[in-house]
Amino acid sequence: MISLTVNGKPQRVDADPATPLLYVLRNDLQMNGAKFGCGLGQCGACTVMIDGEAQFSCVTPVSSVQDRPIKTVEGLGTADDPGPLQRAFIEEQAAQCGYCIAGVLMRAQALLEKNPAVSEAEIRAGLSPNLCRCGSHARIVRAVRRAGAAMQRADADRQTKGAAQ
Repeated sequence: MISLTVNGKPQRVDADPATPLLYVLRNDLQMNGAKFGCGLGQCGACTVMIDGEAQFSCVTPVSSVQDRPIKTVEGLGTADDPGPLQRAFIEEQAAQCGYCIAGVLMRAQALLEKNPAVSEAEIRAGLSPNLCRCGSHARIVRAVRRAGAAMQRADADRQTKGAAQ
């Protein structure tokens, strides 16, 4: 048995230690946000966050992520209550076919968690490992900038409320 923490919840799976994390997420835990694209860690459709870093789950053995926090797109929000980044992608209509979007969201989330004031150049460089064949790049960049601004406003509001108490 392998113990994992996915989206803050402990999970136990009976899987071969060499099994790619992507397969465990999709097949064992029924988390289908991360997609199988190339299976070689070259397209980014399978991107998740491990220890706050964007990682290709298709080439990550499940045994290597025991006792490390894993975040998937399912951990960002729901259809009824999307997270700030998901909300920005909706508002900017940043997804076309949607196949790559879960991976792009996770790589963008990792960028924003490090620096919500990320520049356009940093966004483009940071998202470069993830491929989008639909040509939504300009909308994706706008959505990440919008989410970063929303996160900065939320942080400022929290600080103001904390100082007032």
